[in-house]
Amino acid sequence: MPICAVSMAERFSWSKRETGMVLGSFFWGYCFTQVLGGYVSDRVGGEKVLILSAAAWGAMTAFTPILAHFCSQPIVSMTISRFLMGLLQGVHYPSLASLCSQKVVESERGFLMSTVGSGSYLGTLVIGGIGSLMLDLYGWESVFYISGLLSVLWAYCMWKYLLKGEVFSAVIITHLCTASTFFTLLSWLPTFFKDTFPDAKGWVFNVIPWFLAIPSSLFSGCLSDHLISQGFDTASVRKLMQFFSMGVSSVFTLFLCGTTTFPTAVAFVSATMGLTTFSHSGVSVNVQDLAPSCAGALFGVMNTCGAFTGVIMVYFSGYLIEATGSWASVFGLITVLNLLGLGTFLSFAEARRVDIDLAKGRYHNIHI
Repeated sequence: MPICAVSMAERFSWSKRETGMVLGSFFWGYCFTQVLGGYVSDRVGGEKVLILSAAAWGAMTAFTPILAHFCSQPIVSMTISRFLMGLLQGVHYPSLASLCSQKVVESERGFLMSTVGSGSYLGTLVIGGIGSLMLDLYGWESVFYISGLLSVLWAYCMWKYLLKGEVFSAVIITHLCTASTFFTLLSWLPTFFKDTFPDAKGWVFNVIPWFLAIPSSLFSGCLSDHLISQGFDTASVRKLMQFFSMGVSSVFTLFLCGTTTFPTAVAFVSATMGLTTFSHSGVSVNVQDLAPSCAGALFGVMNTCGAFTGVIMVYFSGYLIEATGSWASVFGLITVLNLLGLGTFLSFAEARRVDIDLAKGRYHNIHI
């Protein structure tokens, strides 16, 4: 951001005060997760926190130009994104300290942490040189795209070869799709009803779908627990719940494209939102099946990424409505994302435990 700040200020007509607000918002977020990052790292392992946070902040970096261009107030979206970036990067050094204390012998910790510290300066040097060239040749957007994707690639390599696949991409992708489609429906459905049925009573479409979602959510939980207690495979039950949440609900979402009467629209929306709650017994609980020792931290990262993609989806949906003049484009996009997440979950999700019980002494000193 500091490298691109001048170009972005010119592009979006920011004053020095506004530029300072965007740049400084990072450090507000950076302050808030230092202690939490260290605490979680001590509990679940610094390597997991480090890799998950790196993947999240890499993705956010890559999406920064999209947020800047699609938001009607770039100063707002950039301030929020930099604050979230600070939150994610705030766990970086605490997780490294935790990792070092648990896996490196005392006589070699000083040199390792000095090397790690110099690495941050090396990164600033590299991105300062290469980023400046990219800025001149391809524009400020390219700096965010390349550096963000490289961060995600690094996190993937560390996940693949250091953790040997303990962190599970299928659950994360599915949760991202589930969260982003839910946030889009939550944000735009009242506007849809007002645009399509201007004379309709607001209390009807603002109450009935959510009222029905409560028993639907409770039913899905009871059903999944009953099936597992009867001996059905846990992974199969989680996939069944997610099939209802993302597959069957998409059918009713598509029905909204051709809705002509208010009662049918309310019925389809109620069915959609009710079935969506089945994810609480699917992907949302699957993280507890896979890694009970660090489920809280992993779900936190998943939900943060889901909220971030929800921001993008809500903005992009508004753009689609204005560009096409049709709500069908939004409902079609939601269906595509649901099917993408469902296909990923059905193909790759498991329910076997992949973490290691911390009580059994997982960490051992090693020599560099």
